[in-house]
Amino acid sequence: MASTQQTVRDFIATTFPSDGGDPPADMDLLEGGIIDSIGVLTIVTWLEETFGFVVEDEDVVPENLGSIAGITAYAERKQREAGNVA
Repeated sequence: MASTQQTVRDFIATTFPSDGGDPPADMDLLEGGIIDSIGVLTIVTWLEETFGFVVEDEDVVPENLGSIAGITAYAERKQREAGNVA
């Protein structure tokens, strides 16, 4: 099974292809032009469908959704809170 970070990375690469190749995990995806505000909504929907938790409005912040590392940490934290991961 792929790690959470690899799952996130694969989704970003497939959904938001970039000429610059694979972005570093800590790269700001908005500032880097990889995603826009619609892209953030796409990520929210994907997280909910893929990991089975609800992304609360107050969680839609750059710290949680602005980079591959941030998305990974957020998804793992939400899964732990929901009891979906040991």
